[in-house]
Amino acid sequence: MSFPRAAGILLHPTSLPSPGGIGDFGPAAYQFVDFLASARQGLWQVLPLGPLGYGNSPYSSTSAFAGNPLLISLERLAERGWINSAKLEASSAAAGPVQYDRVFGLKMPLLFEAGRNFIRSGPKDALQRFESFQAENSWWLEEFVLFDALRSRYKLESWNHWPDDLAQRRPEALEKAREELAVDLQIRSALQFAFYEQWRALRHYCAQLAMRVVGDVAIFMNYDSADVWTHRELFRLNEKLEPEVVAGVPPDFFSQSGQRWGNPLYRWDVMKAQGYEWWVQRLRWATEHCDYIRLDHFRGFDQFWEIPASDPTAVNGRWVDGPRDDLFVKLREALGGLPFFAEDLGYITPEVNALRERLQIPGMSVLQFGFGDKGAHIYLPHQGEGKVIYTGTHDNDTVAGWWQSGAAEHEKRYVEAYLGRCDDGIHWAFIRSAHGSPASLSIIPLQDVLGLGSEARMNTPSLHGGNWRWRFEASRLTRELAAKLALLSEVSDRLPAQSEAIEAEDFFA
Repeated sequence: MSFPRAAGILLHPTSLPSPGGIGDFGPAAYQFVDFLASARQGLWQVLPLGPLGYGNSPYSSTSAFAGNPLLISLERLAERGWINSAKLEASSAAAGPVQYDRVFGLKMPLLFEAGRNFIRSGPKDALQRFESFQAENSWWLEEFVLFDALRSRYKLESWNHWPDDLAQRRPEALEKAREELAVDLQIRSALQFAFYEQWRALRHYCAQLAMRVVGDVAIFMNYDSADVWTHRELFRLNEKLEPEVVAGVPPDFFSQSGQRWGNPLYRWDVMKAQGYEWWVQRLRWATEHCDYIRLDHFRGFDQFWEIPASDPTAVNGRWVDGPRDDLFVKLREALGGLPFFAEDLGYITPEVNALRERLQIPGMSVLQFGFGDKGAHIYLPHQGEGKVIYTGTHDNDTVAGWWQSGAAEHEKRYVEAYLGRCDDGIHWAFIRSAHGSPASLSIIPLQDVLGLGSEARMNTPSLHGGNWRWRFEASRLTRELAAKLALLSEVSDRLPAQSEAIEAEDFFA
């Protein structure tokens, strides 16, 4: 599909300056949306919103369907009587980067207390909505909360290290666990209810301001997830229930030894025989909760990099054919359309481009990649027709950081030849070029809008630890910045359609 011309900001909710040490769906999120509206932005892009697994990466979630409880606003729960607001004071002071151990230690007990209170004495209408939520979502919710509770019981050990009868999902063992953990399962279900109530409310607020939300779906699943534990027949596991082969990418721009992600690969033949039911459910769920979807690692639908599970790096992998058109035909039939765009970066073959073009799914351009050799020029703005363009992504250094320490001298010469010198910072030269391009969507990481350096980088691929921590300071969203973005959206014909966006002076009054 083609997207209407628009501009937007990439910011994961964990990066919001909410109290409690991590961004969430509370007042800071609404203030950020107000800022976007005052800046005439029509898009807010987020990263995956699932519960965190290994390395606290949103791309390594323990569920394809559940929400990350750390994104639940305790302030909003207190307003609705789930918990006494006085209880929140101890966890409200942490500013700066996310300290995940501290956040888990402080916030999760409060969330569980709130969930327990709600189940015991929540308002009748809210409890009725909760019952409806459970009934409508039982197809994923029941297995997820059981997985989550057992994972907690066994101190976050991977499910294949649980007692054998649970790892093997023997019915009598599962039933016994459900009985023993009945209250815990209800609380975890209540937290999923709270997550989706708050997310729907926030998304509705975005819609009122003519703002679309862009979601993100990772192609692969974390091995230690409810989905693999529940649907093991869909994944390439051996007789010990361990991955036979794992996902990754070969050596590339980001890593000389490639990236060994470690996700189990799919049994695409089994999925096909089932009519791709799990994928239909997954992407239907995604499109119900976001307006547009970025499909991470689109290359993997054409061919994926298969790495022997015993190998420590991705070097010895091989390309294996994926489902190609077959999957997307089923998705189009089920969803009525494909509101997707493809993360098609790295080594992309003509076959991948042909698949994307047959499906009419736009690709991506990232300006930081455009100033190398001639082959890199496909990422430059003048070649962005119909694409989604970025200055950088969550995996890149910021533009300012790249310019200061990552860009080669020949890349800097190309940048200056193409963009000219920029008195207000190299990041603004990139932003203006992206917005002025023929790309349908122009999306800028907030770090680049703020002109921040490498200290604000969200993720460094293949670096273990220290990622996904960045948060911004609310004081940086100034009247002058909103006005500058708004004027640029106007002159580049990227204003939101039928905009009800507030004036900058209203937001900053």
